[in-house]
Amino acid sequence: MKKWTKAFAVLVFTMLIVSVSALGAPETWVVGFSQIGAESEWRNANTFSVQHAIGEEPSLLLVFSDAQQKQENQIKALRSFIARKVDVIAFTALVETGYGPVLEEAKKAGIPVIMIDRDVAPEDRHLRLTIMGSDFVEEGRKAANWLGDFLKEKGLDDGEKQINIVELQGTVGSAPAIERKEGFEEVMNVKHPNWKIVRSQTGNFTRSEGKAVMEAFLKAEKNIDVLYAHNDDMAIGAIQAIQEAGLKPGVDIIIIGVDAVKGAFAEILAGRMNCTVECSPLLGPQLVQAIFDLRDGETLPERIYTIEGIFDQTNAAEAFPTRQY
Repeated sequence: MKKWTKAFAVLVFTMLIVSVSALGAPETWVVGFSQIGAESEWRNANTFSVQHAIGEEPSLLLVFSDAQQKQENQIKALRSFIARKVDVIAFTALVETGYGPVLEEAKKAGIPVIMIDRDVAPEDRHLRLTIMGSDFVEEGRKAANWLGDFLKEKGLDDGEKQINIVELQGTVGSAPAIERKEGFEEVMNVKHPNWKIVRSQTGNFTRSEGKAVMEAFLKAEKNIDVLYAHNDDMAIGAIQAIQEAGLKPGVDIIIIGVDAVKGAFAEILAGRMNCTVECSPLLGPQLVQAIFDLRDGETLPERIYTIEGIFDQTNAAEAFPTRQY
């Protein structure tokens, strides 16, 4: 009888421990993540960061979809997440417009939406919970302010002589393309009335199109002082075009990019590129923390910014060995 009593006591104690552990364990959440594609070093690093960060957390389950640069693929993926009744949706908007109906569906289903890197149109932002990532307008300002300081330091801008700038824009309609242009022109119009953007065309954030568009710029314009590229991949493609035209990139034409990928650092160290404005893709840990806060019932801020810098020939060599993307 004592043996049975002892065995029963052990069983009850074990069940109690299991019950307490189960109560203390975090609820498993399913995360639907829709990425726009793999068009650049930056985008691949961003995808890996999110996948790795979520994969490291046993209480999170990732459902991933690559839109391959097509908005219709992305909208289909978002609808599949809603049908699956995921706990939260995270996605990067290919362009700003066109997401209103599917965001309405997510809201009706009670699924919070977190934007990563790129936002939706202003009229649809009440349908998503928050956005995390860079301040694209500020990146444009940083690029222009850096250029102003650089030209002054080198004695290349007297405030009167026209500075001819060509611009490689990102994907038409995307938030970074719109806002990086806005920030740059804001500084240019207020502080540097002698600067002029003589050519501006999209390169779709790709190296190949950046090269092709720069080739066209060089044929159309006799005197180009500065190239402002909305990302480093386009800038690197443009560097190839400039070299093939018999000019020295970084010397004959000042080159500014955005993202701060390893490829840009290599170009800066080689003297073929002058500056890159950082736009960190490593948003995975930040996303996981936001999901945990959400799961714990906390209110997320409307915008979650990353802290970023600027790199040129004064600091690129020191920072290059620690770059993760």
